[in-house]
Amino acid sequence: MADENTENETAETVDAPEATDVEATDAPDAEAAQDEAPAGPDPSLSPVERRAWYRQRQQQEAKPQRTPQDRQAERDAARKAKAVARRRRRLQEREKRVAAGKREGTPPVEREPGRPQVRQGLVVSAKGDKTLAVQIAHAKRHRKYKKIVRHTTKLYAHDEENTAGVGDTVRIESSRPMSRTKRWRLVDIVERAK
Repeated sequence: MADENTENETAETVDAPEATDVEATDAPDAEAAQDEAPAGPDPSLSPVERRAWYRQRQQQEAKPQRTPQDRQAERDAARKAKAVARRRRRLQEREKRVAAGKREGTPPVEREPGRPQVRQGLVVSAKGDKTLAVQIAHAKRHRKYKKIVRHTTKLYAHDEENTAGVGDTVRIESSRPMSRTKRWRLVDIVERAK
């Protein structure tokens, strides 16, 4: 029995150093694993706790307490800086427009009292006797959104000699009502259809 006890003790003493060697070799790996572990917060955290976790990692310096007057002064300073930049940009844009020169656009329609309105459009139908359906396209910039908005209007015009055909570009002018829908008459044919 005594021999068995001594053998067990020697076995334990022999095994003990080996165990410490293994623990010593595993210890750096465990430390490295712990260093890599805090890559992100625990998924079980609530959103508030998760934000607090990120805040702790950032280690930012706390901003000093400011009075409402200090905050208002900062906002005023930011507004003034933006106003200066806006003024500078608008001056640059104005100078660019002046340098580009005056753009040529559609001249305004001359208006006189008693003078008939004149429109130019495309004949889309000439089926009716002495009647043309003229489509007039409008393009106008939207006042608020500044987008070019296009729309068309169909007017019925009186063509006494049935001279215009589909596809012709014609000029019409306002006249007395000739039927329920006809309030225009053909002045001339600007361009014949090809």
